Amino acid sequence: MILFALSLCCTSFLLFLLHYEVFHDVHHILIYTIHDLAFLPIEVLLVTLILHQMLEHRAMKNKLNKLNMVIGVFFSEIGTPLLRFFSEHDKNHTEKITFFSSMKTWDIPQYQKKQKEVLTLPCSVTITLHDLIPLRNLLVMKEDLLVRMLENPVLLEHESFTDVLQAVFHLTEELKHRGECTNLPDSDIGHVSGDISRAYSMMIPVWLSYLTYLKIHYPYLHSLAVRTNPFTETEDVIIRE
Repeated sequence: MILFALSLCCTSFLLFLLHYEVFHDVHHILIYTIHDLAFLPIEVLLVTLILHQMLEHRAMKNKLNKLNMVIGVFFSEIGTPLLRFFSEHDKNHTEKITFFSSMKTWDIPQYQKKQKEVLTLPCSVTITLHDLIPLRNLLVMKEDLLVRMLENPVLLEHESFTDVLQAVFHLTEELKHRGECTNLPDSDIGHVSGDISRAYSMMIPVWLSYLTYLKIHYPYLHSLAVRTNPFTETEDVIIRE
């Protein structure tokens, strides 16, 4: 970069020298030099503050689209089934169903309001030894997907979703190291329940934020996501209205 800067300065000096050799007019050179220097701050303003901001905004928009595509794959493949499983074993299951029951009618302001309210909802999951077996099978089956997502550099831009992936991956490791999850003491089941509650509480706000994005940009995807709402008594994707 230093050599490049020096070469540019030398080129400019040589061009000024050539101009003088041809026209022998220092006055003319100084006039246009000062004129160009006077316009330089405006040029910097146009390039750095306006053009750069436009390009940065466009790049951020493209990155956001790619990021939400990855989030969509996560919830489609494993996130939504996990939320349904967790909600069925949630001590406050009825409260969650009531909270999300009117989701089909939410507009953007309501979604933004609900994103704040959902942070106050308690998320406490209680499971039995029998419940761990299907959960372990699901997580182990999707382990490769979780690893690939954690390796995706795009996800570094979304800290909360990265935390969700790490929490779910940790839960996967916990269950995988317990083999078939048989003959576990109550103390160990309580420990796993804590890991589940942690992942559960992190997933809900991210899921709701993702639905808000779909509501704005992809209404047809939002329609399916609402019809597969994990916080319902029964899943029904058939449109009946």
